[in-house]
Amino acid sequence: MRRVALSDPKVARDALVGLRAYADAVRRPEAEPRPEVGRVRGAALRDHGGEGPVAVLVPSLINPPLILDLDPEVSLARAIRGMGRRVLLLDWGKASERAELDVAGHVEVLLLPLLEAIGEPAALIGYCLGGTMAIAAAGLAPCEQVVTLAAPWHFDRYPERSRAALADIWRSSKAAAETLGALPMEVLQGAFWSLDPERTVAKFAQFGRADPTSAKARRFVALEDWANAGEPLPCRAAAELLEDMFGRDLPGHGEWRVGDRLVRERPAVPAAHLLAGHDVIAPAATAPAGEIRTIPAGHVGMIVGSQRSLLHAELARVLGPPLAAPRPAR
Repeated sequence: MRRVALSDPKVARDALVGLRAYADAVRRPEAEPRPEVGRVRGAALRDHGGEGPVAVLVPSLINPPLILDLDPEVSLARAIRGMGRRVLLLDWGKASERAELDVAGHVEVLLLPLLEAIGEPAALIGYCLGGTMAIAAAGLAPCEQVVTLAAPWHFDRYPERSRAALADIWRSSKAAAETLGALPMEVLQGAFWSLDPERTVAKFAQFGRADPTSAKARRFVALEDWANAGEPLPCRAAAELLEDMFGRDLPGHGEWRVGDRLVRERPAVPAAHLLAGHDVIAPAATAPAGEIRTIPAGHVGMIVGSQRSLLHAELARVLGPPLAAPRPAR
């Protein structure tokens, strides 16, 4: 806010009005958690309904899985259910129940056993870091196919400024994270804001001028609550993400391991990667190699924004047509 105020004080003032409106907004009651169909320690697969082959949605370790089922109008889970799929959404659970796990450990100890318990190969659809982890799982467990949404793989293709900023944040936070056993969400959120501070301020300035009773305003509040919520990142996961991925790019160099097994960028199953063309959190240059389609949206906008129908169309194409309805008996 201070940085933007130096060049555009009016926008900064408007953003303060928007921040007050956001703080005072009426929140919807929190929905009841969906039923569990599998649990490993604190992580659970939650049933989002539907019939047909199983699709497992794998969210990032950063922020809650709610973004994939934010509200009925923009729910990715609901859209995939309409494609003739049974949808299971992974909930990573409390950080305290997985405190000793790094990123690879979340795949090996939690995700792989949950997939095995389904009893059939599923389509894996991973968002952001969840997509990176879905690729790893697809190479290590039977699955039908893998689709990533705005997922990074080549971390050395991030802008050098972004990697340097993350390295500085980790240097200043590492000792505290080791003491706490986790990296607080607020630290990561500050890193995200720094990627595009002008846009962060501008969106609150726009919100301050919006009708607070409109559906758009209610979704803004829900989205910001999601973005500012979530479990802290377990310290070992933070270290692997910031040192081994952003620092050394082990995935991009073919050196990332889950347990004692190397992870392949191109799993043996069909893979497709759907990118957000205006993404600053996972820029298109960082995407895995393979079949690629680009949605003209931002990192979160591709999921819940005005271009989400394009994402749904690409997903429907990749996942294939829904199962044919049974023919009536003669």
